Amino acid sequence: MRTEPRSDEPLNLAIIIGSVREGRFGPVVAKWFAERAEAYGRFTVNLVDLADTTLTLALPAVPPALEPRMARPAGMADLTRRLEEADVVVVVTPDYNRSFPASLKAAIDWHYTEWEAKPIGFVGYSGASGGLLAIEQLRQIFAELQAHTVRNAVTFPRYYELFGPEGELRDPAGPNSAAKAMLDELRWWGELLRQARRARVEVA
Repeated sequence: MRTEPRSDEPLNLAIIIGSVREGRFGPVVAKWFAERAEAYGRFTVNLVDLADTTLTLALPAVPPALEPRMARPAGMADLTRRLEEADVVVVVTPDYNRSFPASLKAAIDWHYTEWEAKPIGFVGYSGASGGLLAIEQLRQIFAELQAHTVRNAVTFPRYYELFGPEGELRDPAGPNSAAKAMLDELRWWGELLRQARRARVEVA
């Protein structure tokens, strides 16, 4: 049985909108989840829209061993800061051709320590799988970056049938329950790993 970490300090939750294509549905899904996280009461919610960031696909040369951070474009500074400040990250992703958007991969690959020892959750949407195909690939990538992906996720298969014209869910009970289960996991791991990161800094 898990022992609950005790902290009254809210966790900084960054919700990343992974799609940048024209006509994307990601902002609708992200807004819904942000409302669930705010109502949960243990998170400071920060929406991070990759469409607002200059994401260059070509990475620079691998930095020397003594310079672990890559030099990033100036237009990426705000994204980097918000990822650094996050205690918890939730990625909102569609499933494009059985995978996730290139914009999301670029945002991930331009960063490294910003993901380390942080819990990652996923909200997926697509026509058939609900984003599960993209989420399973993202789990492998974040494991390489020493992040912890939580087991529970929220998925919306045939999302275009599930949301109304104003972005409201037609039948919210199931998704709300799934969001609560994931937020419970994110809170537990978020508080635990925040303590661990701070302890590591103090020792260093």
